[in-house]
Amino acid sequence: MANTVRVLSHDGAAVCTAMDALDIVSEIERIHTTSAVVTAALGRLSIGAALMGIGLKGRDDSLTLRLNGGGPAGALIAVADGMGNVKSYVQNPVVEIPLNAKGKLDVAGAVGTDGILSVVKDLGLKEPYSGQIPITSGEIAEDIAAYYAYSEQIPTVCGLGVLVNPDLTVKAAGGFLVQLLPLAPDDVIDRIEANVKALPSVTQMLTSGYDAEKMAKAVLEGLDPEIIDTFTSSYKCDCSRERVEKALISLGRDELADMAKEEKTEICCHFCDKKYVFTSKEIQSLASKATIQE
Repeated sequence: MANTVRVLSHDGAAVCTAMDALDIVSEIERIHTTSAVVTAALGRLSIGAALMGIGLKGRDDSLTLRLNGGGPAGALIAVADGMGNVKSYVQNPVVEIPLNAKGKLDVAGAVGTDGILSVVKDLGLKEPYSGQIPITSGEIAEDIAAYYAYSEQIPTVCGLGVLVNPDLTVKAAGGFLVQLLPLAPDDVIDRIEANVKALPSVTQMLTSGYDAEKMAKAVLEGLDPEIIDTFTSSYKCDCSRERVEKALISLGRDELADMAKEEKTEICCHFCDKKYVFTSKEIQSLASKATIQE
């Protein structure tokens, strides 16, 4: 489970959400068997999605981040709900590239910088809201902040971090998202900028004893921050046999007829690696419910 906290400055001008996501990113590494740099990349995207998801109005609302920068990791996807629960997928889970110029995992090199970050929000309306921006850095936190600045005109600072052990397990993971509310005074803006500049990195904070609450309050230090929400977020996939059946039916009768020629058909969830097995008779039954594709 991940401890997640949202705090508000005393004057209501700024809100900060912070998360200790060690368990979430450890589960990502376990499910997807990612190499170190992909663990860092997919972990950052997943934490970012979870932090953004908490900003949605409804608990059942969802947010999807898709990042495709043309790098060797391929496309990365993270889906979060309004409680900060998240699931994620990467096209190429194993990427081996040199460290960057700072001697750290080269997330931007794995992700690439020639592409887009897209955001889709399903708020229970007829059509989901979608927006996208060109990737600015490939480091993910900066890209999320840029999305808010350009697509939603919300001044935002995002900090994300994943620290991977030599044995590829996750040592620390988490992040924060601070946003200014409309008409925030200049002194609040200046204070947050100074706080963020003085803070250690996210992983340094987490490995030195910070929890989500301490991290959020450090971002809003000097602004009398108060806790307004706490969450227990986790890596959570909502796949089910019923959903898989609906997806198969959508393939159409002809496609299912071909699949029914096999004794068994195995469908694997990209997000949690759970496998669903269908017999030939079960596929035939689904085909009877499908339409003929033109």
